[in-house]
Amino acid sequence: MISSSSVLAICKDAAGVAGNIFAFGLFVSPMPTFRRIIRNQSTEQFSGLPYIYALLNCLLCMWYGTPLISSDNVLVTTVNSIGAVFQLIYIILFIVYAEKVKKLRMLGLLLVVFALFAIVVAGSLQIIDRMMRWIFVGTLSGASLVSMFASPLFIINLVIRTKSVEFMPFYLSLSTFLMSSSFFLYGLCNYDPFIYVPNGMGTILGIVQLVLYFYYSNRSREDSREPLIVSYG
Repeated sequence: MISSSSVLAICKDAAGVAGNIFAFGLFVSPMPTFRRIIRNQSTEQFSGLPYIYALLNCLLCMWYGTPLISSDNVLVTTVNSIGAVFQLIYIILFIVYAEKVKKLRMLGLLLVVFALFAIVVAGSLQIIDRMMRWIFVGTLSGASLVSMFASPLFIINLVIRTKSVEFMPFYLSLSTFLMSSSFFLYGLCNYDPFIYVPNGMGTILGIVQLVLYFYYSNRSREDSREPLIVSYG
């Protein structure tokens, strides 16, 4: 007979694997942007800041998932290691095709990210008490995740104001929801508040984005079916 702890472990691993798969959808979502950058040999008006923030977030969460900080969170380390590689590639491409001022600024920010990460790693290893080390790194990674999940609030506000989903890609919103909900369940099964709290917030924001998408996309279709010229006979 399978024990409840074994069922919980299976559910946790399944949720973690699903989260890794859905996260891949998020990691590859900027590819169309970078195809355009490479084709035009210019970063145009695109900003590199989202990739800087994403890299820092991935590095902090990757460090949190290691056995030195938290227990049994290997799948958190794997997903964020892959994410960090993707973000680093995007940043390098951005630097290659950016104009000189942007190039220098991005290089500076990249060095700041690595310096901050090194300080966090070195500082946390100085904390002898495992519980305090877990709380310290968990708080930093959790805060980083919350700030990343809060970034779509600007897009949500834009969708409501413009009544258009043009700037909120459906598959990006869907990937965010699926990844957040998977890691929310993963965190619950692992009794880890530093994972289930921020991902729970991400799940709620993902639901809001999807509801807005279907609401305003349906309204757009209904409006497009209305006659452009109304004749009065």
